[in-house]
Amino acid sequence: MSAVLDPHDAHAHDDHHDHHAPAGWRRWVFATNHKDIGTLYLLFAFTMLMVGGVLALLIRAELFQPGLQLVNPGLFNQLTTMHGLIMVFGAIMPAFVGFANWMIPLQIGAGDMAFARMNNFSFWLMIPAALMLVSSFFMPGGAPAAGWTLYAPLTLQMGPSMDAGIFAMHILGASSIMGSINIIVTILNMRAPGMTLMKMPMFCWTWLITAYLLIAVMPVLAGAITMTLTDRHFGTSFFNPAGGGDPVMYQHIFWFFGHPEVYIMILPAFGIVSQVVPAFARKKLFGYASMVYATGSIAILSFVVWAHHMFTTGMPVTGQLFFMYSTMLIAVPTGVKIFNWIATMWKGSMTFETPMLWAVGFIFVFTIGGFTGLILSVAPIDINFQDTYYVVAHFHYVLVAGSLFAMFAGIYYWLPKWTGVMYSETRGKIHFWWSMISFNVTFFPMHFLGLAGMPRRYADYPMQFADFNAIASVGGFFFGFAQVYFFIAVIIPAMRGKGAKAVQKPWEGAEGLEWEVPSPAPFHTFETPPKLDITATKVIG
Repeated sequence: MSAVLDPHDAHAHDDHHDHHAPAGWRRWVFATNHKDIGTLYLLFAFTMLMVGGVLALLIRAELFQPGLQLVNPGLFNQLTTMHGLIMVFGAIMPAFVGFANWMIPLQIGAGDMAFARMNNFSFWLMIPAALMLVSSFFMPGGAPAAGWTLYAPLTLQMGPSMDAGIFAMHILGASSIMGSINIIVTILNMRAPGMTLMKMPMFCWTWLITAYLLIAVMPVLAGAITMTLTDRHFGTSFFNPAGGGDPVMYQHIFWFFGHPEVYIMILPAFGIVSQVVPAFARKKLFGYASMVYATGSIAILSFVVWAHHMFTTGMPVTGQLFFMYSTMLIAVPTGVKIFNWIATMWKGSMTFETPMLWAVGFIFVFTIGGFTGLILSVAPIDINFQDTYYVVAHFHYVLVAGSLFAMFAGIYYWLPKWTGVMYSETRGKIHFWWSMISFNVTFFPMHFLGLAGMPRRYADYPMQFADFNAIASVGGFFFGFAQVYFFIAVIIPAMRGKGAKAVQKPWEGAEGLEWEVPSPAPFHTFETPPKLDITATKVIG
C-alpha cells in the first residue's frame, strides 16, 4: 500500500509527540501504550532466550564427548525439558506477541490495541510464570524431567516442580488467550477507513489467523495438564493404566494442541518475511491473495495432522495412512508461500541490507527444515527416525531457522521505526553470517546422527557418534555467543539512541502505514485515523 500523508497530519504528529507520556518506572509498570507493551514483550522474550540458551549450551557441553562430563542423566533430562518449555512458551511466543503489539496498530492505522489494560495484564502475567519455570530447578527433586511434551506416565512420577510447571503453563496460556482476543478485536474493529481485510499487510493477516489458532488450542493444553494434575493429587486415572487410564490418550490431547502450536510459532514469521522481501525486492508481494488463502489452509490443516507425532504408538495402518497423507498435504500451502517469496524476488531490484539477508536466509534454511519434515511424514521412515537426532535437527531447522531468523529480519527492518536510529549495517551483517554459519554447523550434523540411530534426550552415547557431536557442540557455543554479540553491538546502542538518525522511511521499497509516521514512532499515533482511498490505496488525509 503506497501512502502519502497530508502535510497537516505530519504537524499533528509533531504536536502530539510524547504528549501525556508517563515517565519513569510508572511508564513501564502501568503501560497501556501498545508500543511500550511491545517493547516489554520483546525484552522479556530475549531474556528468556538467553536463559533457554544457557540450558542448551549445558546440554551441548555434556554431549561434547562420550561419557558423563558435567551433569548426571537426571539433571540432563531436566535441562532438555526446561530448554524446550522456556524456548517455546517464554521466548518464541512472547517475542511474536511483542511484534504484534508494536506493528499491528501502526500497520492498520489504529490508535492503540483494543483492550489496553488487558494488554498490560497479559504481559505482567508472564513474569510470575517465568519465575516459576526457572526456579523449578531449585525445588525438591529438581525441575520437571519428562521432556517438553510432558508425557504421562513420567509426569505422574515427578516431584513438586511438576506442579509449579503446570501452574506456570496455565498462566502463560491465559496470557496468550488474552493477547489473542486483543489482536483479533483490534484487527477486525479498528482498521483505518478504506483498509479492507484484503488490503491488510500480510503480517496482520498471519497474526489474525494465529490468534484464532491460539484461542482454539490453548484450552486443549490446559485440559491435558489439568488432567495430569488431578492424576497426581486427586486420585483420578486419566493417564494411569493401573486405574484404567491410558498414557497414549495424553499424547493425542497434547499433540492436538502441539501441532497447531508449531504453526502458531511460524505463521507470524511468514508474515514478517512477507513484509521484508517485497521491500528489498522493490516489488509488490507476488500472489497476495494466494498467500492469505495459503495461511488459512495451513491453520485448518494443522488440526488434522496431530498423530504424525505418534506413528510408533501402535495405531492401525488406516490411521497411519490418514495422518501421513494429511501431513504431506500441508506441504502444499507452505510451498505456495516459498514460491511466492521467490517470485517476488524474481527480476526485482534486489539489495541485501541486513533485514533482507535474514529473510533470504530464513527461506533457505526453513526450506531444508520443511523437506526433512516431509521425509518424517512418511510413516515407514518415521518409525525408524522416531525420537532420534534427525527429529531434533528437523524441528530446530523449522523453529530456530524459522521463527528466530524471521524475528531477526523483523527486528532489523523495524528497529529504525522503533528507536529512531539506524543500526550499524556492518554489525548486522556480522551477526547474520556468524549466526547462519554456526547454526548450520550445529544442527546439520544432527541429521547424520539421527540417520545413524542416535536417540535424543540421552546424556551419553556410543563412540561412533563422537565426531558429529563435537562439531555440533562447538557450533552451538558459537551460535549462542552470536546472539550475545547482537544484543551488545546492535540492540543496546539502538536503545541508547546511538547511531545515525533514522528518516521516516529508511527503506526505499518499504510500503505500509507504519512508514507514514516519524521515526521513532511517537507515543500517540493515528489519533485521527488515516483515511485510505479504496481505489488507489493512498492516504488522502
